[in-house]
Amino acid sequence: MADKLDVMVVDDEPTVCERLKDYLEQQGMAVETYLDSQAAVARLAERRFHVIVTDLKMKGPTGLDVLMAVRAQKLPTKVIIITGYRTIEDARSAEYMGAYGFLDKPFRLEELRDMVKKAARKAAH
Repeated sequence: MADKLDVMVVDDEPTVCERLKDYLEQQGMAVETYLDSQAAVARLAERRFHVIVTDLKMKGPTGLDVLMAVRAQKLPTKVIIITGYRTIEDARSAEYMGAYGFLDKPFRLEELRDMVKKAARKAAH
């Protein structure tokens, strides 16, 4: 694994992207953010990320669609899904599809940081 963790954040709320980018970069991670989930999926063909943090419900592709794109390309990238609207069905679908984790908004930034670091270790193996 490289010295810096490469993290993609996908959320259609600009404040969420900005807040997570600022915090994760302060933790020494390299972060790209996407408000447009379709652009994020396209970026996966160009660059590899250790971890993707994606909102579940967005205009265009959902967080589950982002997860499916990672799986379809057989990438070692781990996907963490964040949401303010979790249902049992969403959680089951995400788990079945191979999501690394699920965080309900609002969450503590430290909780996300720890999950990203653990997920990156799994992605490296």
